[in-house]
Amino acid sequence: MSPSASLTALEPLLVERLRPLGEDAPASGPVPAGQVEPPGKVGDLLAPAAVLIPLVTHPHGLSVLLTQRAEGLRKHAGQVAFPGGRSEFGETAVQTALREAQEEIGLDPTLVRPIGLGDVFESGSGYIITPVVAAVQPGFSLDIHAPEVAAVFETPFAFLMDETNHEARSYVSADE
Repeated sequence: MSPSASLTALEPLLVERLRPLGEDAPASGPVPAGQVEPPGKVGDLLAPAAVLIPLVTHPHGLSVLLTQRAEGLRKHAGQVAFPGGRSEFGETAVQTALREAQEEIGLDPTLVRPIGLGDVFESGSGYIITPVVAAVQPGFSLDIHAPEVAAVFETPFAFLMDETNHEARSYVSADE
């Protein structure tokens, strides 16, 4: 399949490769009264989090909505990222991703249609993150939360899928 394919053509492949939305159980278990969930790794515990991978359909093709994190943040300042963050008690990954996208960039959740869940992965900063792939209706307006997000932009899906644009690098992050 061509990287410039439409979402209509791509979605059956995504559904085949992603975990079904029905597997989206609440990310947090019960917390004893008076105990606050840890912000990130505490001992061997990883805090649940989710990111939204928003695919926007345009007449010229698909794009992926990305954010650039604000420079004043303590961790990951200036990095390009998907909207997302830490799950609240009892939230599913889809609920977290939609809430965080609305809080960070003002993306109206009624314009977002979740398609499936990516494989979870552990971050070096103490989170276990679930990617939520979703279709986003074009024509949305955004309201950026400046303390967290410096900019929002779209990158063509075809550009991201073109292997000639990929580069492997190794580095150690100062904030992890």
